[in-house]
Amino acid sequence: MENSLRPMTLGELLDRTAELYRTHFQLFAGISALFATAMLFTQLLQLGTMKLIGYPNIPADRQWIYAVSLVAEVLVYVLVAGLIISAFNRVVAWIHLAEPVTIHAAVASIRSRWQRYIWLMTVTSFRAWAPLAILYVVLFGILVTALPKGALLNPQLMQQGAPPDPQTLITAGISLLVLLPLLLVAFIYGVFMWLRYSLAMPACVVENLTARQAIGRGIELSKGSRGRIFVLWLMVYAIRMLIGILMAIPIVFFTFKHLGQQMPLGMIFFTALGGFVTNTLIGPIYSTGLTLFYYDLRIRKEGFDIEWMMRAAGLTPQPELPTAVPSYGSGTEK
Repeated sequence: MENSLRPMTLGELLDRTAELYRTHFQLFAGISALFATAMLFTQLLQLGTMKLIGYPNIPADRQWIYAVSLVAEVLVYVLVAGLIISAFNRVVAWIHLAEPVTIHAAVASIRSRWQRYIWLMTVTSFRAWAPLAILYVVLFGILVTALPKGALLNPQLMQQGAPPDPQTLITAGISLLVLLPLLLVAFIYGVFMWLRYSLAMPACVVENLTARQAIGRGIELSKGSRGRIFVLWLMVYAIRMLIGILMAIPIVFFTFKHLGQQMPLGMIFFTALGGFVTNTLIGPIYSTGLTLFYYDLRIRKEGFDIEWMMRAAGLTPQPELPTAVPSYGSGTEK
């Protein structure tokens, strides 16, 4: 049995997360690079779309195309994230239980249930972040109303168009004052709900549950430990922010040097490359930590460590865990 199958403190869980990341860096980075590549490809398609519609001076009648491309990018992010997170959960489960694993095995293991993982990610994301997304749409509508037509994505239209109506500006200002606190409340709600659902994906992957069962299971397991999971989220966010700041130095320099100008496509491409590096390096950490939290809470609440020892000794039926090396000839999971 893996000697880490015991109740661990928050510090020990974070140390174990760092240890797994360090000792299996090539494995984690390889899987994460698949997600990062998919996102980079999506962003490159968006850059191509922006170029075709005339960026940086996008005509007002084409700005809806840009908005649609942004929505499509978010949808791709959610769908691909569901698959890659499930792959990480399974990999960490194998490692934590001393099972052999490869990148090929990790990808093959989610092949037969990819629809379930995508659906689970979609449902939990919608439940957590739909209020914030709706308020952002309202914010966008206020800005569109207050600014000259098309000026939101084309600053030159601010100078060419007629000055905004003062009454419209006053109304928009009051609306923003009301909206900003609501945005804060919606963000706090989203974080709370995300923590509430944080263990649904590990439960779905390890226990082979349906999306609905996994959500209920994740809510139950996470009770009493959402504060600790929040600390993990903060740690990962801080690391991501630090790398993001380093990657953003050229962008900050350009912004100060060319105030009021739209960022050139080359600079946006550099930003996309920075996102690729960040997603590859940071992507595995949060999923790794969540899987460790999942096992820690099963140990604390259900005595999973004792159950696993009994299984290893042949005293109970073996669990229905996926094999780490599936049969690649059939392309299905054992």
